[in-house]
Amino acid sequence: MAVTQSIRRGILQSFNNSTYTATVLIIEATSYVLSNVPIATSVDGTSALAGADCAVLFFDEANPSDAVIIAVYTLAPAPPPGRMTFVTGFEQINAQVITSSNTSTFTLAGGASGIPTGASGALFKAYFTSPTVGAYINLMPSGRSPAIDYCTVGEVARANGFAFGNGIVQLNASGQIDIQANGGNCTVTLYTYGYVI
Repeated sequence: MAVTQSIRRGILQSFNNSTYTATVLIIEATSYVLSNVPIATSVDGTSALAGADCAVLFFDEANPSDAVIIAVYTLAPAPPPGRMTFVTGFEQINAQVITSSNTSTFTLAGGASGIPTGASGALFKAYFTSPTVGAYINLMPSGRSPAIDYCTVGEVARANGFAFGNGIVQLNASGQIDIQANGGNCTVTLYTYGYVI
């Protein structure tokens, strides 16, 4: 006996994050609701919103329990979901001098960094040294201000000492950040080891 596969449109009724299954109303049969339907792991739980349209693949059209939800669409979560991915550590900036009260721009996405174009943020480890006690740096998406509204690393506790910090820095649409030196000249080194998409 031949097995007929088909894809049907549905409306997601609910999503169970612990079992990664959903309840779906099949549009072609408006009174037919399927429960405990597996949902593709490529669908983020934040995107599986009740009321969203979905595509249901039936492996065997004669067996409605042999199905999987392969896509969810029409409703976008707000705010958009973020996905964090770790990559091999990569030195982005090596002993770059930024003079006091000035800002330098750096591109973190692309190349061998492991951070793809289109990433919205980068996980970083940064350190700097300064001859000035109390110096610190701000990291922010390039073109944004004021710098104090974003990530701060520092302050240097003694002349020619070091300050260290880790965090997530937002990238602009071109994958760039600005680093601003404050209170003294700063020699900055920065590594990235992950991204948010």
